[in-house]
Amino acid sequence: PAWLGYLPQIRFLKKNYHMLPARANRKISPIDLRKLALRLQDRQKILILNNPHNPTGLLYDQLELEEITDVCREQNISVISDEIYAQTTYDFSKFVSMGKIYPEGTFVTNGLSKSHAAGGYRLGYVIFPQHAVDLKGQFKKILATEYTAVSTPIQHAAIAGFEISKEIDEYFEITRNIHHIMGDYVYHALSAIEGVKTTKPDATFYLLADFNAFASTLQESKINTSQKLSESLIVHPYHTAIVGGDSLVLERNDFSARIAYVDYDGAKVYQNYLDNKPKSNSERIEFVKNYAPKVVAGIDMIEKFFEDIKKNTLQDLQTQKNSSITPS
Repeated sequence: PAWLGYLPQIRFLKKNYHMLPARANRKISPIDLRKLALRLQDRQKILILNNPHNPTGLLYDQLELEEITDVCREQNISVISDEIYAQTTYDFSKFVSMGKIYPEGTFVTNGLSKSHAAGGYRLGYVIFPQHAVDLKGQFKKILATEYTAVSTPIQHAAIAGFEISKEIDEYFEITRNIHHIMGDYVYHALSAIEGVKTTKPDATFYLLADFNAFASTLQESKINTSQKLSESLIVHPYHTAIVGGDSLVLERNDFSARIAYVDYDGAKVYQNYLDNKPKSNSERIEFVKNYAPKVVAGIDMIEKFFEDIKKNTLQDLQTQKNSSITPS
């Protein structure tokens, strides 16, 4: 699976692309990367690597990055390392930038909105590889014609956000801990549903849930694609939004979905964390239940949905919903 924005941009630019399959651990393999590079021979090769990964929440560790780097050096592969979720890594000591391991061949991209838990504050940046400093001038020309300007409020927020200070470090630590608490709750709650498999996130505020164990039952209810699964969950009585697998570059009939766990009042949650930091596992669970009730309700509704599917009552519920709608 991959972030939904890569493929449309590549297609818009009319570039050839190849999808590397994810192994059982939901990560790409250096072996598969080498095989693909050998097939492409002397053509220009660029690897887009998202670490930490959207939608799985998984992190490539240093050894995994070194193994990928060995192939990139051997096969002359440039890397665009999308590290916009770097600062959300729950144990930040485990995050290693591809730019550090492969500085001569990596373009590191990052931004304000995800790292600083500031949704909507869209300001991005790129760190060029050592050999490509001369490309900066060309990039500036392209950007000058492609974009106008970042809004003034975002520019002012970025000045404070990109400062190196004790306050910013504390902010990162707290937002990381909150994401971690929410992620652990959602992971364990989903994993407790019989038949559901899910990635255990190391970072971000997403995980990937695999509902393929219910494929035949879903198809009996005329839910044949992940898009249809998303549509069935958003309506009454479930009211739960997911991003289906077909939007994540998976097959249309792959019943996997990205689950986000940030539907709460961020300022309120942040302040309550400061006032009474949860320490034990039971306190962490209570923290989620008290301050992120919509997240809890969403997982409960996913469980109810699949219970209804197994009982074959989904069609009856949705028929009732349709019959209860009267014109105003």
